Amino acid sequence: MARVRDIGAEELPAEARAIYERFTAQYGPFRNQVAVFAHYPPAVTHLMGLLLEMRASGGLKRRHLELALVAVSKLNECHYCVAHHRPMLMVEGLSAAGVDRLLDYEGHPELDETDRLVVEYAVAVTRNANRIRDEMFERLRRHFDESQIVQLTLRIALCGFFNRFNDALQIEEEAPASLEHA
Repeated sequence: MARVRDIGAEELPAEARAIYERFTAQYGPFRNQVAVFAHYPPAVTHLMGLLLEMRASGGLKRRHLELALVAVSKLNECHYCVAHHRPMLMVEGLSAAGVDRLLDYEGHPELDETDRLVVEYAVAVTRNANRIRDEMFERLRRHFDESQIVQLTLRIALCGFFNRFNDALQIEEEAPASLEHA
């Protein structure tokens, strides 16, 4: 059980309620997380709304997004996020064993050059954001436009935030993530 009580959509103002309901219906099995964010309705409106908008924009390939999210969550040892994003990454073509060894990206047989770069960048942003060399951005620009680089960086940084939020408040995992949401 989380360290604070869950709040249902019906307890929220209309705008936050609409996003809460849309998020839980469309984004994936993250109801427990949203129910805790609901203690502060602007967080539901702005954070969950932002995630919905980013997914709808299609700016990044889903595979690259999930590679980054699982890598960050593994680095931060956020079991909630790994459990929820692992099935989504498997839908994107990685085997269970491939997901397990994701942080060993350099010789990973299931990753192509772009995949490895995404994981390498997620590791760099998570561990040493102030020490990323220009050379990495040169490589990123070969595969992504600037808007995609910003979105990727934003999602990596937000994932670290969500990892800490989930762990600090001990948000419990929902039933295993359903592949229908992937």
